[in-house]
Amino acid sequence: MSSPAMSAFPVSSFSCPTKILFGVGAHEQLPDVLREWNAVRLFVLLDPALADSVIFRRIEALLTGSGVTLSVFTGIEPEPGDRTVQDAYERCREQDAQALLAIGGGSTIDVAKAVGILMTNGGRIADYEGIEKFAIRPLPLIAVPTTAGTGSEVSGACVITDTARKTKMAIRHAAFSPAQVAILDPLAVGSMPAHVAAHAGVDAFVHAFESYLSKRATVFSDAVNLHAMTLIAGSIRPFVADRTNVPAALDMLCGSALAAMSFGVTGLGNVHCMAMSVGALFPVPHGLANAVCLPYAAAFNVPAKPERLARVAEILGVDTAGLPPDQAAAAVDGLRTLCADLGIPPRLRDVGVTEDRLDEMARRSYVADYNRWNPRHTSEADFQELFRAAF
Repeated sequence: MSSPAMSAFPVSSFSCPTKILFGVGAHEQLPDVLREWNAVRLFVLLDPALADSVIFRRIEALLTGSGVTLSVFTGIEPEPGDRTVQDAYERCREQDAQALLAIGGGSTIDVAKAVGILMTNGGRIADYEGIEKFAIRPLPLIAVPTTAGTGSEVSGACVITDTARKTKMAIRHAAFSPAQVAILDPLAVGSMPAHVAAHAGVDAFVHAFESYLSKRATVFSDAVNLHAMTLIAGSIRPFVADRTNVPAALDMLCGSALAAMSFGVTGLGNVHCMAMSVGALFPVPHGLANAVCLPYAAAFNVPAKPERLARVAEILGVDTAGLPPDQAAAAVDGLRTLCADLGIPPRLRDVGVTEDRLDEMARRSYVADYNRWNPRHTSEADFQELFRAAF
């Protein structure tokens, strides 16, 4: 029987089942990966904006030259729904694909994950909403992220919209959902528009930030998240200014992946909870919704984790000279400055959210039960105040 002192430190775990190949030209190792898997029929899920991109053309030539048969699916929308997953699954099944390749951002990679689940488990993707609702390993997936933001390539979740219920489903499996191989190549993010780079980059920072504040944070997740925040905070401005900046691009890709390794273990918090509710009711990109909500949700959590927020202030480069040791509020100022520097609108009304839906978003946020992870308990009334402040 454990003592009361021992029970204060419950057993935790940390793992990342994804093999990560990173660096300039990392995509050139794709044929080697497929040879290891004896895979010659490859179903490619491609962001439609990348059909004529340098990264896709190079990968296409590389793989066809290696004797791999490609079937390419590009019918992926920014916030993918279950109908898209079903369409892709049927195409993949027709090809009798042996492996999947996702080239794109989080939406593309999430659809690929969902297709992989259906290929081995059958049914419809709504059958697997929740945590570990499938038991058979999905079809092998290689992910080439073209945005440095979601970290979907290594995270244990995929998010798909249930079009009938008009809600976002999270399908989670820490061991089976991440891609088997992730390829982090700066070439893949070179053509990303500046505003997408900004939104995705803030999303990646929020992953690390909320994981660091989580009630389930551990010594391992702390190490990962502190370095992820350091990489992203130091490189996001030059990366948004020039996406062909190779060192900055690699920092952003690695920081994004590091953060995603962790949040699947620790859970996230109010920023993502609010952003999910915004995205369910309005056509606001997920990264942008996170960025707008970030300073307000961070300010709410200051009383719960002042020492950790003080550390975040240092990472953000806030001048804390002359401030008291507990300079947690300075982190909120640093977050506001970061978002302003990246051209993020300061209010939800600026991105198309309407006042008549604020209470509904608050209700959805409370029901989502991010209190499991958020460091400060948040009631529905608290969410109403947060949304009104952000509006």
